Amino acid sequence: MTMQISIFGVGLIGGSLALNFKGKPGITVTGYAHTQEYADQVIAKGVVDKVTLSVEEAAQNADVIFLCVPVGSLEMYMKRLSEMRLKPGCIITDVGSTKASIAECASQLALKDAHFIGGHPMAGSERSGVGAASTVLFENAYYVLTPPDDVPQEKLDVLVELLSYTRAHIVKVEPRLHDEIVGAISHLPHVIAVALVNQISSYNDDNPLYRTLAAGGFRDITRIASSDPVVWRDILLNNRRVMLTLLQDWNEGIRRFMEMLESKDGAAIEEAFRMAGEFRSVLPERRKGMIVSQFDLYLDVPDHPGIIGRIATELGTNSINLSNMQIIESREDVPGVMRLSFRNEIEQERAKELLLSQGHSVYQ
Repeated sequence: MTMQISIFGVGLIGGSLALNFKGKPGITVTGYAHTQEYADQVIAKGVVDKVTLSVEEAAQNADVIFLCVPVGSLEMYMKRLSEMRLKPGCIITDVGSTKASIAECASQLALKDAHFIGGHPMAGSERSGVGAASTVLFENAYYVLTPPDDVPQEKLDVLVELLSYTRAHIVKVEPRLHDEIVGAISHLPHVIAVALVNQISSYNDDNPLYRTLAAGGFRDITRIASSDPVVWRDILLNNRRVMLTLLQDWNEGIRRFMEMLESKDGAAIEEAFRMAGEFRSVLPERRKGMIVSQFDLYLDVPDHPGIIGRIATELGTNSINLSNMQIIESREDVPGVMRLSFRNEIEQERAKELLLSQGHSVYQ
């Protein structure tokens, strides 16, 4: 029998799921688009078998429904689905980065012979939209499922087997614990980055040298401050209980640093850095996570005609794919600095070996 999969929100996540399912034996993938313009983009990308502008048409014959819509819209779609007569035994799952609120919503709705299982693929990209969809987005990433206690085991097994096509690692977590952990490792860093950038921006109002010198490392460690404002508004408000606790803990950590400085306690400062370095050293390096890893190389490039084109050609000739190229500085009196960005660590390492072998000055 054919399994009918419907995806609401065929963007980066939904489109990548669709690409992993489409063409597999016995699977048909339908995408729901809210406008004809976006439906045309989905069709052009070829990530689904068919597209519809009708919620009812997308849902009515589906065996599995993936809600890949923004966190702020999840409850609206859940309520709408609860009012429909879905296919008996239908599985509804989502991909939101908060899980407690949607789990509570699902438990309060009278789903007509359908089963909700929360989900959160912990992977992303610096790009968004269906144009960024990829079959490898979830590979080697964690995919969290938050099944309620009363969901039939066979339904959970169906979803787990389906997600095996993504080549992600499935982890089952209780919804509130999920929100606490993800709040700490993803939501809190985003808040800190935004606050830090806005702090430096306020100093820059009086002295533009702050912006001039805040390059390189500062820009890299705060890059997540450029995340979508509307998406993060919804995430933080949805997870506000957890965030308030985390921010209280953060303020306590900052207070302790202030005490170290006020008392000139060098030993305590050293110990704080030692402890942080020790924990960071055991974090997984080759596993995808909530915050997208960067795989950049920096090159010193002399001010010679055609040098940029030659470097790009060298990489292309050796089938090394660039995701981005940027000239950070180029003046007559100093070498230019080129930043090359790659999709993964393998491409980055191949490029580094190639460029070093050809005499380029390369650093990370």
